[in-house]
Parts: sequence; C-alpha cells; structure tokens
Amino acid sequence: MRVSTNWMQQQSVNTMMERQSDLSGIQTQMGTGKRINQPSDDPVGAARAVELTHLGADTAQYQRNITSANARLGLEDQTLSSVNDVLGRVRTLLLQSMNATQTDESRSDIAAEMVQLRGQLLGMANNKDSQGDYIFAGNRTGTAPFLSQGGVNYVGDAGQRMVAAGPGLQVATGDPGSAIFMDIPDGNGSFSLAAGGANTGTAVAGANSVTDAGAWDGGNYQITFTAADAYEIRDGGGALVDSGSYDPQKGGAIAFKGVQVAFSGTPAAGDSFAVAPSSSQDMFATLDSIIATLQMPNGGGAAMQNTLNGELANIDQSVGSVIQARAAVGARMNALDQQASLNDDLALQHKTALSDVQDLDYYDAVSRLSLQSSALQAAQMTFSKLQNMSLFDYLR
Repeated sequence: MRVSTNWMQQQSVNTMMERQSDLSGIQTQMGTGKRINQPSDDPVGAARAVELTHLGADTAQYQRNITSANARLGLEDQTLSSVNDVLGRVRTLLLQSMNATQTDESRSDIAAEMVQLRGQLLGMANNKDSQGDYIFAGNRTGTAPFLSQGGVNYVGDAGQRMVAAGPGLQVATGDPGSAIFMDIPDGNGSFSLAAGGANTGTAVAGANSVTDAGAWDGGNYQITFTAADAYEIRDGGGALVDSGSYDPQKGGAIAFKGVQVAFSGTPAAGDSFAVAPSSSQDMFATLDSIIATLQMPNGGGAAMQNTLNGELANIDQSVGSVIQARAAVGARMNALDQQASLNDDLALQHKTALSDVQDLDYYDAVSRLSLQSSALQAAQMTFSKLQNMSLFDYLR
C-alpha cells in the first residue's frame, strides 16, 4: 500500500471531523434535553417514542371527549332537574284543585297557571347545549325535537350521541326526548283505571296497585256495580271473574287477579270502571287532560275526581321517568369521572415511558461531552504537529 503525505493529512482531518460531529451531537442533545433527536440516533428507541407519543395523544383526546361529555350531561341533568320542579308544581296544583272547596273560578285559575307550566315544560324539552344542539333530539340535533300542534309531537329520533372516553369505552352524552317525555306508561305502570263515561253515582276510584305480580295477567277487565252495595268483575270476553259486596258508607278495596283498587262514595247501579294494561302517554297530553278537566263548567263531581285521580297517577309516572333519566345521567357521569382518573394515570405512564426512551441523562451527557472535547483537542493537536511534516522527515 502506498502512503502519501496528503493521505496522512486527510486522515487527521477526518478524525477531527468525526470528533467534531460527536461533540456537536452531544451539544444538540444537551440543548434539546432529548437523547433521540432523529431516527438515526436510535432507530428502535425512535419507533417506541413515536408509539408512546401516539398513545399520549389518544389519551389527551379521550380527556377532551370526557370534558365535553360531562358538560353536556351536566346540562341535561340541570334541565331534567328543572323539569322535575315543574312537574312537582303541577302535582301540587293538581292536589289543590281536587279539594272539595274549589269552585269553577278557582279551578280555572289553577288551569291558567298549568298552561304556563306546560309552556315552560315545552321550552325545557327543546333546550339547547352550548354548541346550539338540541339536547333531547337524539341524533337530529339541528331540529327542535318537540312541536306543539294542538298536542305535542316528537320529531327527533331515538338515537343517542356517543363519545369515546377510553379504549373500547363509548358513553352516551344524551337521551332522546321520546324516552323521557313521550313514552311514559300510564296509570300505575302496570295497569290504568278509567271510570265509565255514563257513570251517575259518586263512586271514586283511588289508590290502585298490583299486589301479586304472579297472579296479574295484564288483561282487560271491567268492574261493574250491579247495585250500590254489590259489584261484579268481567274479563274482556265478558266472562264473570269475580263478584262481591261493597259498603258505600265506608268504601273499601276490590281485589282480583293480583290487583287491588280502592273505592269511596256511593255508586249507582250500572256504574263501571275499566282496568286495562298500561299504555304510553306523554306528559304534555297528561297536562292537556288536566287543564281541559279543570276548565269544565260545573265540575267538582265524581267524574272530575276520577279523571284527576287518573292524571295524578300519570304525573307520578312522568316524575318517575325524569328520575330514571337523571339516574342514568348520573351513572354516566360517574363512569366518565372514573375513566378520566384512569386516563390521567395512563397519561402519566406514557409520559414516564417516553421520558425513559428519549430524554437525556445529563450526568452521562456531561461526561461524554468532556470526553469528546478532550478527543477533539487531541485530534487537533495531532493535526497541528503533522500538517508541516512529510514522509521525507522519516528518511533523515
């Protein structure tokens, strides 16, 4: 191999450049605080850093989703709380209107306040969130879900908007208004009770319930008073189910097929009460029925009392629907809070792991910086001594 003077000098220059590059790399690391500033610094570590960065970004997005979902659910809960307050006022007024001392005029005044309460209820059902979306519209958030056209119609859908709160965890951020305001079972939730329109006596149906769920078959039945002190019960096909006596002075409960109905007052022969499985009735229709009943002239008799008793049960079912919805909202918010806490822990783990992969150990870096500086100085000193020499100096 032939060795020339230029080759020796070039080798010295190359050595200095390598030392300078190593020193520059350490200075860059110390300036950024990162051990890995480009993939070539540590290909395996760089790939792991990218993965951890993506996991951290996902967790941050989950946290933003949770914040947004909690805000929307919180607004829904506040709205439902206000709805519950309105229904509570309706119930109070309804009980007040059933007092025997009420007159047509006083009942009309109560009905006027209920008209205002109905308007408030409709406004709450059409409430919006901070983004301008209707809370109770399902997935059709751009359109008011409840339209008042004589009665109230729901024009939203039955969908629920979902957000990702964590890996594999989807949480609903709202409820369709149909489930809260519209699809409410009437009566006591198992069956409803209605007085016959042709009743002429003073019998009033009061508290009623299912006393034996195993015996109740959910059928249609009719209680007919054959006299002021006697009754019979027939099924939907007209077959006699039961019969018995009734004390018009004391009143009492009539029980059959696992259900019980309390009566008071004196029935006329032929007065009847229909027992039917619960169907759905929206709370606006319940209010409309109450208002219309209170506005009837010459009211206060058994017919009005029976109607209002039935609507009182429907109001209680409406309150139950709101309470159930609020319980579901609270459960979701609790789940979101728990997931947010878990996400915080995951975020800390990701940051710690990412730091372990790419952050610089300054103690080690300072040691290497000193070593590389010494190596560079040595290379420079060597070059300074060799640059004026040639191979002929070895031949002397």
